[in-house]
Amino acid sequence: MKKLLLLIMVSIFFSSFTFAQVKDYELGSRFNGRNNAQGGYFDYSEPLSINIKVSVWGFVKYPGRYFVPINTTVTDLLSLAGGPTDDAHLEDLRIYRVLKDGTNELHTFSYNDLLWSDSLEFSQRQIPNLIASDVLVIPGSPRLYFKDWASLALSVISVLISLSILILRI
Repeated sequence: MKKLLLLIMVSIFFSSFTFAQVKDYELGSRFNGRNNAQGGYFDYSEPLSINIKVSVWGFVKYPGRYFVPINTTVTDLLSLAGGPTDDAHLEDLRIYRVLKDGTNELHTFSYNDLLWSDSLEFSQRQIPNLIASDVLVIPGSPRLYFKDWASLALSVISVLISLSILILRI
């Protein structure tokens, strides 16, 4: 019985490795011949302008802290961050802002309205300009595609087959 329990635990442990994926991309990029620091800090500042520090969190290719010119828009910041991933919910982008009096402010808007609108008038919700210490959050949730479901099903089936063979052998 102990051997059966041990075999079940080992098979469950090793079946969990099928979901491990490697993402090959570099943190940082080149801009004007300068290397950016590693660790999610990106310096896109311009020496002859006023620069601010903002953060990008969530489902973008390169989340982290950005040092950008003051006239950078949300669309520019999303572009610098590598764009939204496939899992991003573009209907619910958020900007968290701390005001000078210490209160917090939340701006929500839909990027899809901007992408798919027929005119430049954006009447429902305006996208706010970025100020220092803003945090742009791109929410999302992982999507499972056919290969993910197939991998999950094959893992479960392989464990069941192994257990049935073990039981038949005993």
